[in-house]
Amino acid sequence: MSEQFVNAIARLRGAARQGAMGRLRRGIEKEGLRVDAGGRIAQTPHPRALGSKLTHPHITTDYSESLLEYITPVYCRPEDALSFLADLHRFSYRHLGDERIWPASMPGRLDGNDSVPIADYGPSNVGFMKHVYRKGLDVRYGRIMQSIAGVHYNVSLPEDFWPVLQELEGATDTSLTHYRSARYFDMIRNFRRNSWLLLYLFGASPALDRSFLTGAAPNHLRAHARHTLVSPYATSLRMSDLGYQNKVQAQLKICFNSLSNYVGTLRHAITTPWPAYQRLGVNEGGDWRQLNANILQIENEYYSDIRPKRVARHDETPSQALESRGVEYIEVRCLDLNPFLPLGIDATQMRFLDIFLMWCLLAESPWIPDEECDRLDDNRRAVVEQGRKASLALAVDGQEQRLADRAAAIFAELREVAELLDINEESGVHVAALSALEPLLDNPEHTPSGRLLGELETSGSDFVEHVLGLANAQAEQFRAEPMDPAREALFNELSETSRQQQAEIEAGETRDFAAFLDSYFARAREARPAPTS
Repeated sequence: MSEQFVNAIARLRGAARQGAMGRLRRGIEKEGLRVDAGGRIAQTPHPRALGSKLTHPHITTDYSESLLEYITPVYCRPEDALSFLADLHRFSYRHLGDERIWPASMPGRLDGNDSVPIADYGPSNVGFMKHVYRKGLDVRYGRIMQSIAGVHYNVSLPEDFWPVLQELEGATDTSLTHYRSARYFDMIRNFRRNSWLLLYLFGASPALDRSFLTGAAPNHLRAHARHTLVSPYATSLRMSDLGYQNKVQAQLKICFNSLSNYVGTLRHAITTPWPAYQRLGVNEGGDWRQLNANILQIENEYYSDIRPKRVARHDETPSQALESRGVEYIEVRCLDLNPFLPLGIDATQMRFLDIFLMWCLLAESPWIPDEECDRLDDNRRAVVEQGRKASLALAVDGQEQRLADRAAAIFAELREVAELLDINEESGVHVAALSALEPLLDNPEHTPSGRLLGELETSGSDFVEHVLGLANAQAEQFRAEPMDPAREALFNELSETSRQQQAEIEAGETRDFAAFLDSYFARAREARPAPTS
């Protein structure tokens, strides 16, 4: 352990005993494809009983009409977020008929690109913009890539923690807003250096259905059963070149060294045309193919395993919100759905993520030059494709180090953080979470990816067949479980009010779509620096 890290932990113990650290605040965004009884992606519209996917605060869709997305409120206790998420599933299953929610990140059976229906948000300008954005993703990358699902984990540290840390670190010569943002970016850089550990522990997509590929299978995939391809040592094909990857975006070189650099790079990307996208066309005789022909249509198109976030106001883009008021929370985006968990995530994983992120904050975090950025990409790629291979080595500080050895060294530091966080808990829940996951370092077959691949090999079954069995069992469980009556009443009310809100938005339109879009991008180009005083 570095002297800097040891000193950081020591400084915070006293503050933690006095209650200054409080509890982290977290929310969950969980995606899941609707599929039919045979595991094929559903072609039906978003169920009306679930409300408007444009305006509902908790039930919407991601890329596809079939890709449900659940959004929990922010909670201080992991169990509260999971309880809300479970009731969202129970409520949905009361209105899904014979459909199931697919519990794996890689999709069930597809029938070509057009079998992934693009989400429709209605005729309002804001709704049509969301639809055209998704059409742009189709012409740029194809729809099949957009059928992949995952979990996003949103975390913020307590507001009263930041002044304490700022004073302990002797950084009171800068504003609290600037300090908090800079320290969140420190956290992000260390996350980028070490996110391979999350891919190893929680990756759960070593296999896919052949229908996911439109061409020849890559060399690292081998055939299994009749319709399945597997990668023997892979942890997360979702995070591989088969999933959310984009060679055009790779040239942006966003390594999160500062808020101003991050915002500036994104602003450049949403205002700079890209020749290949220009050739695709934008508005061809009233047929909108994409929002624009720039490197990114909007900021959300940028794929990353982590993002700094702030809730934007109605007249702001995400970057403008960050620029004007600083980082509010962190969004972790590299998590596969665990198909063995009905919710795709559990409290143990959430507490580990809390420990890991706090460690990323407290450990030394120098800026990342381009050369190191490339090495980090190589490490992540190696773990994605061969993470469960015993001999796998990573590049760490200019030297090769076995994954298991590096992970064990990280766990030793994580234990210090877990004990620090447990000062505010009645029992040692963070240390217990760490202890539950530590055995996976020496037993890769017990990780979610190892377990799924092992079950496929033992049973000889196809990926779709096996995961459909899990989906059926989970559907039966959710349909049988009672809901909190007050929450069920809330969801019914939100479904109705969200439909009314969408109708009001549509009735209030006064501009045509082209004028609306011109106005939006004119505002998006504006800098929104924070006030100087």
